[in-house]
Parts: sequence; structure tokens; C-alpha cells
Amino acid sequence: MKKEGGQNLAPEGEARGSFSGKLGYIMAVAGSAVGLGNIWRFPYLAAKYGGGIFLLVYLILVVTFGYALIVSETALGRMTGKSPVGAFTTFGNGKLFRFGGWINAVIPMVIVPYYCVIGGWVAKYLFEYVKGGSAYLAADGYFDSFITDSKSVELWFVVFGIAVFLVIVAGVEQGVEKVSKTMMPLLVILAVFVAGYSVTRPGAMEGVKYFLIPNFKNFSFMTVVAAMGQMFYSLSIAMGVLYTYGSYIKKDVDIEKSTKQIEIFDTMIALLAGLMIIPAVFAFSGGDSATLKAGPSLMFITIPKVFASMGMGNVIGFVFFLMVLFAALTSAISLMETSVSTIVDQSGWSRKTCSLIMAVVMFLIGTACACGFGVWSFVQPLKMSILDFLDFLSNSVMMPVAALCTCILIVRVVGFKRISKEVKISSEFKREKLYGYLVKYVAPVCILLILVSSIANAFGWIHL
Repeated sequence: MKKEGGQNLAPEGEARGSFSGKLGYIMAVAGSAVGLGNIWRFPYLAAKYGGGIFLLVYLILVVTFGYALIVSETALGRMTGKSPVGAFTTFGNGKLFRFGGWINAVIPMVIVPYYCVIGGWVAKYLFEYVKGGSAYLAADGYFDSFITDSKSVELWFVVFGIAVFLVIVAGVEQGVEKVSKTMMPLLVILAVFVAGYSVTRPGAMEGVKYFLIPNFKNFSFMTVVAAMGQMFYSLSIAMGVLYTYGSYIKKDVDIEKSTKQIEIFDTMIALLAGLMIIPAVFAFSGGDSATLKAGPSLMFITIPKVFASMGMGNVIGFVFFLMVLFAALTSAISLMETSVSTIVDQSGWSRKTCSLIMAVVMFLIGTACACGFGVWSFVQPLKMSILDFLDFLSNSVMMPVAALCTCILIVRVVGFKRISKEVKISSEFKREKLYGYLVKYVAPVCILLILVSSIANAFGWIHL
């Protein structure tokens, strides 16, 4: 790709998209990081693996391991001005470079279809709350009857997918950035409102103490493994997103400072997610922490029951699912944007053409996921639904491998000096020495630990 005036150009001469400045970049990355995994996955993992001690381990990992990978992917994206495939192949055309680039690029293409299906579930629940259906959603068996109705699930998947597609077609600054700048502040306001209401319910303070105060008696090896896995979800690591968004930022954006602000934003949302859900469920269940360990069903089965038992349950339910919808949209947009960016870079076609291609891919795979609990429920790879299998494949296998490829690229090919030089264009890089140690020694060990334990869990050899 040629450069003109500091901006990368797409293969057909169409100017490569870019963020208008640091705020747009931070809001977009934060929007990518804050998604469904943060809001429902973080609270139930925190409850299952020790409450406050899980939170403490997670925070330590975010400012060390998470920091190192965010800086790495962002710096490589800005250095090369390309999405994952282009970033890797800039340094060579061997098999390792092609594999490392493509696995980072394919992950969002795998995730975004099933993510949009779940986003459709959220849109359906929000619609029902708008109609005043709090008691209806809390009824036993409602969620199961909904997800097995393939036509209904497909409809809401398409509605959510169209919303994502329209933002992507609008472009980086006018689409991705503008939506992120609007939705992220609103998401925080709504989260603070729901969390404030939750912690003031009778009996909720015991849940607050469990979540915020570390109890080292609850610490185990699986606390660390689960916290590391959650960190991948929360920070959009190894999804190709940070490479792509890094390629959109200008040289005057302070990478280290921006990374710190993203860490703070992510931590704040994780804390709010815990305070929204854990105290409310504690109060609802009479202090039974087992109720919190319902996993994915927590948001679609347990939480509606909790809201239905509250005063103002319909209002709180509406606000909560509106917030979750914003989180789902910003994350889905980042995944779709990364996918489209890769196709643009590799094909040389226009952004609109590549957006349409990705929309077709999303529709076909998403339809399979939407029907996976209904008419296609007989399709069960590894005894999982289609959606669960794609989630396992992308998050438990491909993402750790992608992160490991990034570490190998930096340690064996790019070198720490080139990364440091790129970061120092606009940053002091105060954690430079720590960064090198983490990428060379700590990150590879942690990544292998996640990969092995996740696969072992999927085959029933251990239970996470």
C-alpha cells in the first residue's frame, strides 16, 4: 500500500479509514472490549471462582499480561498500517507469517455470526420489556421455548445484524467511531444506574462483600485459569481487533497512555457488571452463591426472574437490556470492522463490496447458529450446539494460538527495539522493561496454560 500525507491508502486508491483522534480510538477499543462476555461472563466466573480473590487476580493480569498484548497488537497495527494478515506478512512470507496473520484475521469472522445471534436474543428481550413483559420473560421455560423457535431467533438475528452492517458501511470515523462515542458513555450511565439500584436491595450487601473483598481461602489454580480466559474476552486480545484499530490511529496517539485508559475503562465496566448482577442475585436467592453459577443462562433466565421479583422490575429490566444491547452492538461492530478490513486489504476491492461479502458470510453462519437449538439441533460437533462449538473453537483454541503467534513474531522477528521505537513515537513507555519480560517469558506460559486447560475442559478431562 502506498502512503500519502501519512495516511494509508486502500488498494484501489480509496483512503484507508482512520480515527479522528485519541478519544475516538479509546471509545472504539473500549466498545470492543465491553461486550456480552464482560456483562454476563465476568460476574458468574467471579462468583464461581472466589468472588473478591478472582477480581484481584483478574486485575493483576489486566495490568501485566493484558497490557503487554494490547501494546503489542496496537503497535504492530500502527507500525504496518495494516490489519492482521498484512501486519504479519510485512515481516516475511513464510508459513509462520501467513498462519499467524490469518488465524488472527479469521477469529472475528468466526465470532461475529454467532455473536450477532446472541445480540438478537438481547434485542428480543429488550423488545419484550418495552411491551411490559417482565413477568412473561421470567416464566419458567421461556428462554428455552424462544431459542428453539428457529424462525423467531432468525428474525432477531437479522434485525441485529442489519444494525451492525449499517454502521460498518458508514465507515471508520462516521460509523464505528461515532457510534462508539455515543453508546459507550450511555452504557456507563445505564450501568451505574442499574448497579446503584442493585446494591441497595435488601440483603444485597452480602453479595457486594463477596464480590469486592478478597478471601484467600477461595483461591485455587482454576481461579487463575478462569481469570486469564476472561481477560481475553474482556480486552479483545487475539481477535485481530487491536491490529486493525491500531492501523487506524495516527502517530501522535499515545499508545501507552491509551492502553492504560482502556484498562481503567474495562476494569470499571467489570466492576459495574459484578455490582449489577452479584448483589441482586444474592438478595434474590437468599445468599445462595450457587445461583450465580448458572453460566450463560444467568442473563436470560436468572436475571429476568430477579427483575420480576423487584419493584420497578420492568423499568430496571428495560434499562439493563438496553445497556446490554449497546455493549453487544459495539463489540459486534468491532468484530465486523476487523473482518471487513482484512478482506479490503487482501482483495483490493472497495469497502462496500467487502462489507457485503462479510454480510453474506455472517448471514450463512449465523443462520446455522440461529437454527442450532431448533430445526438443526441434531447437528452437534463434539456434542455441542453449532453456536457453542464455534464459541469453543474461536475462544478456547484459536485465540490462544493467535496470541502465541504474536509473541513469537515479536520475540523472534520484529524485536523489542522496533516495538519500543514505535511506542516511543508518542509515549514515554514507562513499562518498557516489564513489557519485554512479559512478552518473552510470562505471556507464552499463560497462553499455553489457557489453551491446554480449555481443550481439556471441552473433552471432560477437567472441569472449569
